[in-house]
Amino acid sequence: MQDRVIDYLEEHIPELAESAVTQAYWQSLAAGNSVLESENGIIYERFPDGSSKMVKTIEPPTSVAIGARRKLV
Repeated sequence: MQDRVIDYLEEHIPELAESAVTQAYWQSLAAGNSVLESENGIIYERFPDGSSKMVKTIEPPTSVAIGARRKLV
């Protein structure tokens, strides 16, 4: 492939990934399964009927500037 084509495709990876995750989320609920979501430092189990249950509290997300490096332990 030409570099121009590869660059174009790479630019669209984030939106393709977001679309795939959204589709998987709704397909899972439509199949009668629950999904886990993190919101404000809490993990919730969401059910197909629209209800949810708190699973556990976690540390809130850490903001990281683009290009910054963080050491994961």
